[in-house]
Amino acid sequence: MRLPLPLFERANRAENHIAEVVETSTTEFLAQCLEPDDLNYAVMPPFGSWVRSLDEETGNQVYGVVYHATTAPIDSVHRARALGLSLQELREQQPQIFAMLKTEFRVAIVGFRVPTIAEHSQLSDERSLRSIATADLRNTSQIYQYLPPRPPQVHQAVYTCTTAEIVEFTEELDFLRSLLQMGNAPVDSLVAATMRTIYQYRKGDRPWLVKAGRMLSLLLKDDYDRLRIILNQIHL
Repeated sequence: MRLPLPLFERANRAENHIAEVVETSTTEFLAQCLEPDDLNYAVMPPFGSWVRSLDEETGNQVYGVVYHATTAPIDSVHRARALGLSLQELREQQPQIFAMLKTEFRVAIVGFRVPTIAEHSQLSDERSLRSIATADLRNTSQIYQYLPPRPPQVHQAVYTCTTAEIVEFTEELDFLRSLLQMGNAPVDSLVAATMRTIYQYRKGDRPWLVKAGRMLSLLLKDDYDRLRIILNQIHL
C-alpha cells in the first residue's frame, strides 16, 4: 500500500505541482517528486526543463533548470536489485516496490520574478506582510536573470513552468551565463537541452535562436567547436 506524502493529495494540488524542495542552497535546490496515485514511478522532469518555486519570505518566484535527476531506494542502505519482471508484473506481484523508491532532481537557479503589489497584497501571514517594507514591489512583475536574495525554502512546492512563463523569462538571455558557470553539471549538454526546450516552446522562433547563438558566441569567447556542438543539438 502506498503512503502518499502529507498535504499533497492530488485533488488538492495543481496539475503542474510535481515536487517539493528537500534541500536548498544559494545557487540550486534539490526536489523530491510527489508520488503518483497509481502504482507507477514518479514522473521525472526532463533534463533541461524549466521549473519554479517560491521564497515565502519575499514572495519571489524562483526559476531554475533541471540538470540532474535520479530514482533510487528511499532506504540508502539497500540497493534495488534486478527482478526480471515487466512493469505490469511488478504491479501485480511486487506492488510495495513503488512505495520504496524516490525520484529526485537538482535545479540550477537562473533568476526570479518579483511579485507585483497586487500579488503581494494577497499574502496574509505576518512574515510575508513584514517583507513588504523591503520588497521591490511594482504594478507589473519584474524578472531578474541573476541569483535571487534567497532560494526557495525546504518543503516549498515545485511547479513545472508554463509555456507563457518560459517565453516571458527567456526574452533576455543573461541566464545562459549562469548555466555555463555550473561546475557540477554537463554544461554544454545542459545549455543545448535548455535552448532546445525554449526553441520548441517558441515554435521555431528563428530570430530568437540567432540572438541566442550570438550571445553564446560571446560567452564562449569564440570557442566555435563548443558553439557548433551546442547549436547542432537544437531542433524542433
